[in-house]
Amino acid sequence: MPPSLRADEEHILYVDNHAWLHAWLRRKLGCAFEAADLAHDTYVRLLASRRLPAPQDSRAYLMQIAKGLVVDLRRHRRIEAAYRESLMLLPEAHWPSAEARAALLETLVEIDAMLDAMPPKVRQTFVLSRFDGLTYTQIADRLRVSVPSVRKYMLKAAQACLTIMAA
Repeated sequence: MPPSLRADEEHILYVDNHAWLHAWLRRKLGCAFEAADLAHDTYVRLLASRRLPAPQDSRAYLMQIAKGLVVDLRRHRRIEAAYRESLMLLPEAHWPSAEARAALLETLVEIDAMLDAMPPKVRQTFVLSRFDGLTYTQIADRLRVSVPSVRKYMLKAAQACLTIMAA
């Protein structure tokens, strides 16, 4: 498809659907500013995918992308709230700098996304090992699997961690 034709289709998609998408997001989020941000991010994701939906599928396609962004936003808020709560347990003098807090929060969001992407047994194994300190035998007993299965799950979890770190 010639670049000018694609640009025309992208423009039409935006003009025909932006107001509707913004209104839908505003109702979903209760905030016009966040709705505007997520509407923008929806189009950025769509354009980055290099796939345009057929005109009759445009709204469903945009809504699917936007729903994912809303889920991400809510997950990010939960992580941020939990992080703020944990900071409140420390004396203010021990709080990290604003830059370090931002970097830590971003890392927590990445870890959460990595864990969410793991199959359930892999995620459970990783959490039980790394956060609860259980041995492979204890994990195998808890999950009712074999120790070799626990080793396999931990290998998959380690591979997921390396993939995130390499990105």
